[in-house]
Amino acid sequence: MNPRLSYLEASVRGANPVRLVILLYEQAIEDLRRALAAHRRGDIEGRTREVDHAMLVLGHLQATLDKDQGGRVAVNLARFYEQLRSGLVDAQFKQSATGLEQQISDLMQVHEAWCEVDRINAPPAIASSPSQPGVEEQPSPVEWNA
Repeated sequence: MNPRLSYLEASVRGANPVRLVILLYEQAIEDLRRALAAHRRGDIEGRTREVDHAMLVLGHLQATLDKDQGGRVAVNLARFYEQLRSGLVDAQFKQSATGLEQQISDLMQVHEAWCEVDRINAPPAIASSPSQPGVEEQPSPVEWNA
C-alpha cells in the first residue's frame, strides 16, 4: 500500500471545501514540480504526463467555480486558471523550464491565500486545563445558573 496515497485519501475524506481546494492546489504544484524535474532530465514523456495532469486539476478547479455565489472572486479565479492553463500550454510548446517555474510560483502564491482563508475559518482551539488526579473540578459560574 502506498503511504502517500493513504494519507491523501484520509485528508480528502475529512476535508471541508476550502481544504479540498488547497489539496488540489498542492497536487497541481507537485505535478508541475515533477514536470520541471522531468524537463531537466530530458524526459519529454514524463514532463508531458505531469503537465497534462496539472491541466486536469486546474480544469477541475475551474469547473467547480460558482460564479453566482462567488461573484467577482470566482470570475477572477476563472481568469487566473485560464492564464495558468495558457501558460502551461506555452511552456510545453516552448519546452521552457522558466515557464513551468512561473506557473509554479503563481500557484504557490494563490495556494498561500487559500491557506490563510483556511486558517481564518478554522474553529478556535478549545482550551482545556489539565485536571489534577484526585481533585474534583468545580463548575464554572455559568454552570451554577443552569
